[in-house]
Parts: sequence; structure tokens; C-alpha cells
Amino acid sequence: MNKNFRVLTSGESHGKCLNAIIDGIPAGFPISEDTINHDLWRRQQGYGRGGRMKIESDKVEIKSGVRHGITTGAPVCLEIKNKDYENWKTVMDTAPVELTDENIAKIEEKSFTKLRPGHADYAGSVKYGFIDLRNVLERSSARKTAMEVAIGSIAKQILAQFGIAAVSHVTQIGGGKLEDNVKVRNGILTYKDKTYPLTEIGDLAENSEVRCFDEETSEKMKAEIDKAKKEGTTLGGKFEVYYTGLPVGLGSHVQYDRALDGLLAQAVMSIQAVKAVEIGAGTEVADMTGAETHDPFELKDGKIVRTSNNAGGIEGGMTNGETLVVRGTMKAIPTMKTPLPTVDIKDTTETEAHFERSDTCAVPACAVVAEARIATVLVDAFLDKFGGDSLKEVKAHYES
Repeated sequence: MNKNFRVLTSGESHGKCLNAIIDGIPAGFPISEDTINHDLWRRQQGYGRGGRMKIESDKVEIKSGVRHGITTGAPVCLEIKNKDYENWKTVMDTAPVELTDENIAKIEEKSFTKLRPGHADYAGSVKYGFIDLRNVLERSSARKTAMEVAIGSIAKQILAQFGIAAVSHVTQIGGGKLEDNVKVRNGILTYKDKTYPLTEIGDLAENSEVRCFDEETSEKMKAEIDKAKKEGTTLGGKFEVYYTGLPVGLGSHVQYDRALDGLLAQAVMSIQAVKAVEIGAGTEVADMTGAETHDPFELKDGKIVRTSNNAGGIEGGMTNGETLVVRGTMKAIPTMKTPLPTVDIKDTTETEAHFERSDTCAVPACAVVAEARIATVLVDAFLDKFGGDSLKEVKAHYES
């Protein structure tokens, strides 16, 4: 993955900043910093978010690789400053700090050794030999998805030059969920026998506090979040991401590590708290016959089209021209005000899990992150098939 659109990120949750280097973007692509910042804003929205969203108002700074709003073909460097670092300077300083009584007290206050069930704490402490679990938390935190959304925003801006667009929405939060499955084909969503253009679904989701296009279901979701917050617990849920305008043939069937559905599943599955990823009909195919599962071909106005889209836009590891459909399932956030039983690794005593500022629900934000992660995979596959050194060359290859 990322052989053409290569990415490296760095940064900690409470460190100075988040960074990224993106290599492989051809010259000539217009990139808007405002568009990236809007996507960062979208990630921070959602009913049930925690206190961190009140502190941070994420803004990206493009440090290199773009001149006067146009890519130059050089690596692009991005930076997002952590405003909360002002409160963590001594604790997260990259240089050695003077061990005064005051500094020691500050560091010890933010250090913790009580394992949090559901987090990376235990495995990370064993793997890297840490006692202070702060060293694990800082990089395993979902805070780093802010930079991943910025990267995905650039990927979406590249794809937009070729008419490829994204929509994401939430279908379930806790017990609040859509009453019927949605079907998506040819840029149209069907729900309860009603049809909606995906552009309309996108607008409705953007205007919902829980990213759900159905107003009645949105209210049920909010009630579930209110109940969980009152009980000191958290909620997970499900979301869907669609991409329209994809050409036939991105990805490949010739090697497993070039199969696009596998790459997409990895990209979404590795988002913090995601426990399942589906393409198209997903797990529903277990209850369907072959005749019900596969998407028949037909000719319409001289073109080969499908009568359904259970494959979710991918067959044999390649895009087939239909709308891409990716579903994700997010578990409830492990950090809870009512903590679970655990062990303190400092003295191996039984205790309650460490609590740190947390969301009650972040499923809407997770949908935005997944949208970005998917864009990063798609742009890599797109440049693999149609690549060139400039936008002009890429367009010529695409149009041919």
C-alpha cells in the first residue's frame, strides 16, 4: 500500500504537533488549505464528543511541496499544532528536563501504570518495555487521526479532479439504528423503498449531529448517547462510506497485496476502535443464495451496467465501475468514567482502570476518518494506474 502516494506521519496526542510527509503527488494539482481545515473541522464534530474538542480547533499548515496553491511534484509536508501542548510542556518535552521537585511532580501527575482494558496499554508496555503507560497512550491515541484526515483531504482533492467524490454517514449508535438496510447503486441510495441521490445523503449527514440522514433515527441515537453519558459508559456503532465516479480497474487480481478490497479493509480496520469492515453486502451474503448475491449485467443505452450492487463496487480485488460501498463497525470507546477492573503494573495489584478525558461516542468522527483513509488508498491505486509527473500527464493517461 502507498507505493505511489507514500505517507509517513509522526506526533503524539499531547506533544508539540502532528506531522506528515507525503511523497508521490504529481505537479500541477490545486490543493486548498481551507478544504483540509474544513475536513479537520468535520472530524471534530458529533454529538457525544469530549473536552478535547473544546480545546483544539485543528488547523493545518502546508510546509512544503505546494507553491501558490499548486503542487510542485516535491514531497508535501503538513503540520497540525496541538494547542493543548501548552499544558503539557514539561511532561512531553522532547529534551531532557531538569528534575526539580516541581517538574518531577508534573511528570508523575501525568504518568500512569493502571492498565486500561480495550486500549494498547498492556501489549504496548510488554512490547516496548514501558512501566509508564503514557509512552504507549500518546501515539496509540486517536488524536493522530487528525493528521490522517488532513492527508485524506489532499487525496480527495486529487480524486476530485477526475469526478470522484465521497459520502459518509452513520447507520447505528448503540441501540439507535436505521430500521432497514440501505442499498446503494449507481450513486443512488434506497431506504424504505425511497430513493435519494448520494449528494442529498451527504448534505443530510453533514447537517446531523450524529451524521445520520434520517431525522427520526438521529434523535434515537442522541437519546442513546445521553443515556450512556449519564451512566458513565460509552457507545460504539456502524458507519458507511461511499465513493462515486471510480473508473473500472483500480487494484488487481494478480497478487493478494494489490487487491483493493484487502487494502481498503486494512486501512479502515486499523482506525482506533474499529472491529469489523465490510465491502458491499458484507456479512449479509451468508444468508443469500448465489442468485441473490451476485450482480447481473445488462445493456443500457449500449453500455454494460449492473442491476444491483451487492459487490460494493469491487470484484476480484478491482473496482468494477459501480459505487464503492465500505461499512465499518466501531466498538465503544474503552476509556470510561465508570472504570473497569484492572491491574496496576507497577506493583501488580488489582485496582480500577486509569481514566483520562474521553468521548462518550465518536462514531460520526470515525466515519470521517474512514472516508479519509479510503481516499488515501484510492488515490494510491489511481496513480498506480494513471500516474505521471504532472496533472496534465495523469489526465492524458486517464482520458486515453
